[in-house]
Amino acid sequence: MNGFYTMIELKDMGFQGVGEDLYISRKTSFYNPSGICIGSHVRIDDYCVLVGNIRIGDYIHIGSHSSLHASGEGRITMEDYSGISSNVTIYASSDNFDGEWMTCRPDLPKECTNVVFDHIVLGGFSQVGTGSTILPKGRLGEGTAVGAMSLVNKPLEPWYVYAGIPCKAIRPRSKKMLEMVQ
Repeated sequence: MNGFYTMIELKDMGFQGVGEDLYISRKTSFYNPSGICIGSHVRIDDYCVLVGNIRIGDYIHIGSHSSLHASGEGRITMEDYSGISSNVTIYASSDNFDGEWMTCRPDLPKECTNVVFDHIVLGGFSQVGTGSTILPKGRLGEGTAVGAMSLVNKPLEPWYVYAGIPCKAIRPRSKKMLEMVQ
């Protein structure tokens, strides 16, 4: 037995859909796989956690110890050729911390909380650096690169490099990589 699930095992897990040529670590945790669709040519490394409504396109890499949380009404989409480095966390929902509401817990009635849900999109050819966090309202345009240890809490323009907490545009990014897809 190797460190990756077989195609038979993946199909038996109850995913909404799975493509071909998948390398998904047996140390990956999936919660609600019926809400997860995985494209072709995808690698998911050790100790990743995927929760909820997630769409993973083709030619995707998810680095080790990364977490994608899209429970409730939230959704995460990784378009073709996008990727995330190790220790990246993406939240399609978040509590409201202004003190007007309780933070969401399983022991509290829903009307006591004010959870914000969103659709997070990592545009094609985008890349998120290690240790970064993407919160609701954070979207990456096509070709966007986010530097290590950054916080994304707003939509980012296509084909720029961003970094910082919160992240800011650093410089334009080359589109030369698009020639390699041909």
